[in-house]
Parts: sequence; C-alpha cells; structure tokens
Amino acid sequence: MIGGRWLAGALALFVLLVLLASSAPAHLLLRVLENTPVTAQALQGTIWQGRAGRVLVATDAGLLHLGEVSWSLRPWSLLALAPRLQVGSRWGGQRLQAELQIRGRSDITLENLDASFNAALLRHLAPVALQGVVSLQATQLRLRDGLPVQTTEGRLLWQQAAWDAPRGILPLGSYVVEVSQPRGGDLAGTVLTLEGPVRATGQLQLARSSYSIAVLISHDGRWEPQLQEALSLLARPVAEGYDLRLEGQLPVPGA
Repeated sequence: MIGGRWLAGALALFVLLVLLASSAPAHLLLRVLENTPVTAQALQGTIWQGRAGRVLVATDAGLLHLGEVSWSLRPWSLLALAPRLQVGSRWGGQRLQAELQIRGRSDITLENLDASFNAALLRHLAPVALQGVVSLQATQLRLRDGLPVQTTEGRLLWQQAAWDAPRGILPLGSYVVEVSQPRGGDLAGTVLTLEGPVRATGQLQLARSSYSIAVLISHDGRWEPQLQEALSLLARPVAEGYDLRLEGQLPVPGA
C-alpha cells in the first residue's frame, strides 16, 4: 500500500515537472549556455519545443555559424534520464537534421543523422583551404568523450572537391568514405573515388583516439605542379602516384 502511494506520488511529481518544463520559456536556456562556446540569439517557444534564430559556436579557427536551430524534446525520455531531442539547423546551404539522445555530458548518440555543409568549414579542423559540398549520413553515431564508439551505415560524401591553392583553384573530384563500427570495436572506412581527375582509394581506421590513413592518390592525366608539391610534403611518390600514410592521435577533451 505504501509502495503504491509512493509510486503514485512520484508519477504526480514527474507530471508536474513535465508541465513546468513545457511552459518554461526558451530564453531560460541562455543561462545554461553561459560560460560555454555556444551563443544563441532570438529564442522563441519553450524549453520543450522551440527555436533559436541564430546559433554560433566559438572555435580556434573562428566562429562556426549553425544558423537557425529548432528542437523538440520527447517527454518520456526523461524517465530514463536520457533526454531525446529532434534537432534541426539551417544556414544557407548548410543543414543538419538528427535525433539526439544525451546520456551525460560525454555520451551522446545521433540517430538518422543527415548533414550537409561547405567543405570550407573543414578549416575548423585543419588549416587547409578546400571547396565543395560535404554530406554526412549515419543511421546511428554514438560519441563518447567526443570520439565515435559505434557507427552503423555511415557515409561521408565530398562532391565537387577542390583545393583553393595559392595560385588558383584546382578541381579534384568527388569522393565517398563508407564507414562502419561495431559496438566496442574500431571504426573502419573505405575511401573511393566517384569521378574527377585526381583519384583516391584506400582505408582509414580509428581505434579510440588513434587514427591511421592509407590512401593511394593517382591522376588520370597530367599532374598540376602545385598539387604535386603539396602531396610530396605528406605522401611518398610511387609509380602509380602518391602513397599517403598518416598515423596520429586525435585530441580528447579533458585529457
């Protein structure tokens, strides 16, 4: 009897918290974002379901614009202490759509991920001036401490790729990386060329924070001297073209 009353009281408290959250204005999120790299402007709606007219993220390479961001929280996910949200953002041709589940500050799962952005944004990861459209799709992508721990049916597509070289833009081609990662295993990817004068085939692997890349880069016609000069700094010349092999460690937050 006492246990039944306790359960009824707990459910009533949960319903009350849900009702309070459903009516709490979205601008209260500004307090949560204080002292973080994220800035949100023009918030509308509620914490439960709302939108921000503009969201920016401060990075070492400058401000990353996410544009308009909308969200919708699934209420029953709070019972499992793992909030699940439907998130979308748009900034010009840049877009992101995903279902987000948060199990803690360092454990996040993205499901039905569909994103597209200009390759110039890669400057936030590496000081290279690139062009083209990058698309990313994944049925499920689970991140822990910022690193993938499980990926199912992942695909990275780089279309109309080009290098903004010091003496002009050099067209490269279109490429795809098919990625898979079993639970608790290493992430493995296959690099393939779809079209273009510069062809790339090979493999990549990520074991926790350790990565390795082995890609053969060849050319259908005559090499551009600028591209040859750049590749010679990273890859070994071979009969077929250039053998690119890289190994290293990705930075881990808090490490």
